[in-house]
Amino acid sequence: MADTLVEPATTEPQAPGRTPRAPRTRKAGTGGGPFQLIGRPLVWIWAVFNVALLVWIALQSFRNGSESFSDPFGLPRSYRADNYRSALGVGQLGTSFLNTVLIAGSASVVVIALAALAAYVLSRTKTRSASPLTSYFALGMGIPVQAVVVPMFVFMQQISTWMYDTFGFWDDRISLFLVYVATSLPFAVFLLTAFFRSLPAELEEAAELDGCSPLRVFGSVMLPLARPGIITAFILTMMSLWNETLLALTFITENAQYTLPQALLGLYGTMQYTSDWGGLFAGVVIIVTPIILLYVFLGRRIVEGMTLGAGK
Repeated sequence: MADTLVEPATTEPQAPGRTPRAPRTRKAGTGGGPFQLIGRPLVWIWAVFNVALLVWIALQSFRNGSESFSDPFGLPRSYRADNYRSALGVGQLGTSFLNTVLIAGSASVVVIALAALAAYVLSRTKTRSASPLTSYFALGMGIPVQAVVVPMFVFMQQISTWMYDTFGFWDDRISLFLVYVATSLPFAVFLLTAFFRSLPAELEEAAELDGCSPLRVFGSVMLPLARPGIITAFILTMMSLWNETLLALTFITENAQYTLPQALLGLYGTMQYTSDWGGLFAGVVIIVTPIILLYVFLGRRIVEGMTLGAGK
């Protein structure tokens, strides 16, 4: 058997004393153009400013009115915890806190439940009518609430009158709850539709081959996969409804039914005559703290849900 000749691999001659250089790799997010060089310091300045503002408001909530004007940037001479008792008592922030949790929380849950069903159907429907429907939800996001607040008020007044005449009971908080659901649905449906479209359809086909009904496929397969997007939509909806003021001022008229933004406005009107600015700052801290804590503990879920929906 003839021997086969193997030619030795030829290598390029290297200069004596030198080692071959590894190819240069550029890390993602390093360097950048002028926009990145200018944008990073601006973002950090904006973040430090907001944190410093929150710390200043928290310190002011433990001071009396005279200290706030005589030395606005100094530390409190004596920490007055009774400012919080004054805010809860005079401004009725305790009752308003419960009203806000009840209205905004229940509205957010209903919005996500309806939006998840609608988004899943729109993302999996192959007919020509599915795309225009998704566009209509996107258009709903662009309609300002100020443009439709009067028609919504007239419509809810008719519903409340009919319900009171028929059943003898109605609560303005129910009207605000329905309005919150209607105005928050477009954004939630638009966000979750894009997220459901990014999920693989092969898992649905495999579940259908195993005999699962469409409802079970949605509840047992697709809904757990869409958990990051659902959590993101819920947090964003809850944060927007927690701070909402215009609709609450329009539909809620009784003091016992006030939400937190309404109660803060009433507290401001009271404290400016009594010069109890420490109580006013304490009210601001009470309103802002739950949203800050929600974002601190679940902020990563927001980023995760938005990036997963965009990257898959």
